[in-house]
Parts: sequence; structure tokens; C-alpha cells
Amino acid sequence: QVQLVESGGGLVQAGGSLRLSCAASGRTFSRNTMAWFRQAPGKERLFVAAVTWSGGTYYADSVKGRFTISRDNAKNTVYLQMNSLKPEDTAVYYCAARQLSISSHYRDYDYWGQGTQVTVSS
Repeated sequence: QVQLVESGGGLVQAGGSLRLSCAASGRTFSRNTMAWFRQAPGKERLFVAAVTWSGGTYYADSVKGRFTISRDNAKNTVYLQMNSLKPEDTAVYYCAARQLSISSHYRDYDYWGQGTQVTVSS
């Protein structure tokens, strides 16, 4: 079992930055692929970024060059640094984990956090 708790969301102006954190508990954190998804009101949950246990990363085209995912296995934490934020980045951001390789499909992830709201004003 892996429990995930996100933090770091908030309100920011367009062009600003936020850093999300996801604290994980569970013995197998270091071997899990970790990912961030986001969901805007009335829309489906969309892939944002993922990082493997060894540090390999993968990003959605919409955030490539602006967002950076990283992990600290010693602290059981994964981060999402979000720069040059746009109003269309507004959503609830979810941390997720799975034991296999990177996937961009939310149904492939076994564990989820409760989400943290990110609002970008224009």
C-alpha cells in the first residue's frame, strides 16, 4: 500500500510559479513510478508528468519546457515545479503511483492522493 498526500497548490497570476509536493508512505515508494495528473471542472483527468524510480521523466506536450517533475526517494517525496503558468493550467492536481513503468493513462495508476487546487488568474 502507498498513501499519497499533495500540498503546495494555490492562487497565482499568469506567468508565475508554484511547486507541488507529494509525500508518500509505504515501503515500496522508491520502486514506484510516480505521476501528476490534473482535472479541470467538467473535464476528464489528464496526464501531466511522470518519473520512474530511477529518475526517467515523461511530460505531456502541454507542459513540456514549463513543468519539471522530480523525486527524492530518501524523503519519499515527488515534486512538480510549475513555471510560466497559464490560466489553462487551472485544475485540481493529483499525485498518483503505480508499480510498473510509466503510463499516461490514469486508469493504470493504483494509488491516488486527494488532490490540490491550482488556480492561475489572467
